[in-house]
Amino acid sequence: MSRPLVDVRLDGLATDAGPPPHLQDISVHVRYGEFFTFLGPPHSGKTAILRSIAGFMPLAGGRVIVDAEDVSARPPANRGMGYVFQEGALWPHLSVRAHVAFGLRRQGLAGADLATRLETVLGRLGLTDVRDRRPADLTLDERRRLALARALAVEPRVLLLDEPLAHLEPIARTTLRLELARLHRDLAVTTIHATRDAADALALSDRLSVISGGRVLQIGEPAELYQRPASRAVAEALGPATFLPVRVVEVRDLGVVVETEHGDQVPVAGIGTFREADRGLLVLRPEALSLTEAAQARGPGIPGRVTLRVFEGARYLYEIDIGADVPVRVELPAAGEGRIFRLGDRVRLEVSSETVVLVRDEA
Repeated sequence: MSRPLVDVRLDGLATDAGPPPHLQDISVHVRYGEFFTFLGPPHSGKTAILRSIAGFMPLAGGRVIVDAEDVSARPPANRGMGYVFQEGALWPHLSVRAHVAFGLRRQGLAGADLATRLETVLGRLGLTDVRDRRPADLTLDERRRLALARALAVEPRVLLLDEPLAHLEPIARTTLRLELARLHRDLAVTTIHATRDAADALALSDRLSVISGGRVLQIGEPAELYQRPASRAVAEALGPATFLPVRVVEVRDLGVVVETEHGDQVPVAGIGTFREADRGLLVLRPEALSLTEAAQARGPGIPGRVTLRVFEGARYLYEIDIGADVPVRVELPAAGEGRIFRLGDRVRLEVSSETVVLVRDEA
């Protein structure tokens, strides 16, 4: 990329147009060359943020500042943004080559310079062999690559990605996710990404913001938000979990001890705002749990019974009935010499104080 890196400041963005939820005081600093993600469920305001940054949605308040310059009043074409729309927004009558060349010609490129840039971009996105095809003759994966190629070809100051991996088959999604990571590593363009998929957000982002109802709930690095969500809504956005009601029965120097409704006690590390008798929700992530035969169990844990087992190649997925409203999901690697449990087995759910999370019961 030939353009210098920029940062983007969203200063109190608010909207009152379009379908709800409307944005409410969105204030975020996207750093130079950062890959920043807005993560949230459908209709949470993610696309509205990207459209506001690009200039496609009018603001009722706030400013979009790019490299210390307020661009809020600029038309979209003058903001230096590359936008990859959720459904591609491709032109059905143009070939792959023509899509990528369109923006380059508007920048004044022609002849050898145009051909060189065109071949570079097509090669980078794996589109060289389909350069003469039209969108209807492309796979969904190729159409997503084309939308990305068109946006990157003009060397934007900021790249905006609206769910670029949505609806892809698992293998294609994983492959394109890795290629997005490589592109960002190689090009270092400041990137703002919107997705509902926690795996995409965690894998790609330098930092991310969980958003719901047009509001920012929490901002931080992926590991920080995953390990220490500020609320149930944040924890839910970041992947599968069981939320178990508990009560704090002891406060220690390095954490607390909580008790389930059935009297089982679990230590939780690093909790500073909970006091004795406080109620909360224990966030149980499937991959952070382990199982032991009930007869051989030692130490703290939660007793239960295996009600479902699914083999997924690299792992077993279990559901454990612990007498709660919903079963607890547990993921265990299939490799190694670990015990394979059967339906009906009595087990103890072992919870590490370092990986379990406690959040407030917002209800």
